[in-house]
Amino acid sequence: MIYILISICCSVTVAVLLKLARRYKINIVQTVTWNYFFAIILGCFFFKPKISDLVVVPSPIYIALGILLPVIFWFLAASIKNIGIVKSDIAQRLSLFIPILAAYFIFREQISNLKLFGLFLGLSAILLTLIKKEKGKKTSANWFYAIVVFLGFGVIDILFKKLAQAQAIPYTSSLILIFAIAFLVSILSIVYEVFYKNKKLALVNLLCGGILGLFNFGNILFYLKAHQALAQHPSTVFAAMNIGVIILGSLIGITLFKEKLNKINYVGLTLAVGSVLIITLSQIYAL
Repeated sequence: MIYILISICCSVTVAVLLKLARRYKINIVQTVTWNYFFAIILGCFFFKPKISDLVVVPSPIYIALGILLPVIFWFLAASIKNIGIVKSDIAQRLSLFIPILAAYFIFREQISNLKLFGLFLGLSAILLTLIKKEKGKKTSANWFYAIVVFLGFGVIDILFKKLAQAQAIPYTSSLILIFAIAFLVSILSIVYEVFYKNKKLALVNLLCGGILGLFNFGNILFYLKAHQALAQHPSTVFAAMNIGVIILGSLIGITLFKEKLNKINYVGLTLAVGSVLIITLSQIYAL
């Protein structure tokens, strides 16, 4: 369980760092770019891939993931800035509904009544956590960021599942290749900012990117280690990870950053935890 705990802490730390980056005027585009650079270095160090596995022509799945990862990362940062860590974490974690629905409609897997109930609770949770009772303020942008995070991470999850099914090289080598594509896409965004928006490169963004990359990669590394250590209990890892991130992210958002939640939001938070539990139980009983 120590691997799960470390992965949870790394995941929430990424959200905290993105929150602090906005507060201290750190350039998110540059920081996310260097984050992938350091993730590549760490991946090569820990996973020790074969050179032959890395020198391949990337498939459409690799390219799609390489583009989506930085783009959705930018939206996650914007979501955390506009609606906070609590709601952004819930939107990200409940994106698991999308691969579940894809399993039913695309891969023709059966969905039990228990899982359908969990999906209904999760959808209700998202709606309730995003309700904001403030007069005179437009919240459409808030909904937009949360919905993009929800859809984006859901699509990313589907692509990773397809990658795992059809992998011709080790999964860890695939990750490094995807990080490399994400880095190249992010470099293009920096070039655009520098030449068309007159943004300056700053050493602080490189340093922040290194810290972000460390925790982002740590999240992935220890999540994989948790699945290896609990190979016979994947649902335990899944449930502990998702519920842990929602709860810890909520505690930090509310206590450290003083994020305001109304009573309806707290109901949504409770339903989010219940939804993940029910979906996990439905997977256990289906085995």
